[in-house]
Amino acid sequence: MSTYAIRTLRRDDAAPLLAFEQANRTWFERHIDRRPDDFYSVDGIQAHVAQFLDEHAQGRMHPCVIVDEHGELIGRANLKDIDGQAQTAEVGYRIGEQQAGKGLATAALRHLIALAQDEWQLASLCAYAIDGNAASIRVLERCGFVQGMAVPDIATVAGNIVDGHAYALNLRAAGVTALPVDNKVVVYD
Repeated sequence: MSTYAIRTLRRDDAAPLLAFEQANRTWFERHIDRRPDDFYSVDGIQAHVAQFLDEHAQGRMHPCVIVDEHGELIGRANLKDIDGQAQTAEVGYRIGEQQAGKGLATAALRHLIALAQDEWQLASLCAYAIDGNAASIRVLERCGFVQGMAVPDIATVAGNIVDGHAYALNLRAAGVTALPVDNKVVVYD
């Protein structure tokens, strides 16, 4: 059994975030759009963190990192495109290859749902998944998201243009309750 913490991104997360993204680059690029090469540099990651923190300060994003009991960054989870007036946001998550299949993505998504309800007072969430990314689709469905419209040409993965689907979660629907945000996740290895 391992314990992981989910917390808001901080400026001093830049170096661990760069190491995480570099270590998992090939893994991520097998499943989602690739990032530009300049992202994988000290300047690139510092600009990325600064942008996310600026958007958080403006109430447009809630960026989170997932760290293990040793403080190693092992995943990310974000509420993005927060629209307070429409009470909506998009969710996204990236779990490192060594942590895949251990329930961490589900726990991270549940954390985002709780943030959306408790801290941001949102009414609905959306997500996008590439067709064929069965693990990500399973996580969304396990957390109550419902598949919506098809999204053609959603991404380019390994040089191939792929389709996907939108997913939605009505946070005010019967049966959708927020879990307490205690920032601790227990994963059974």
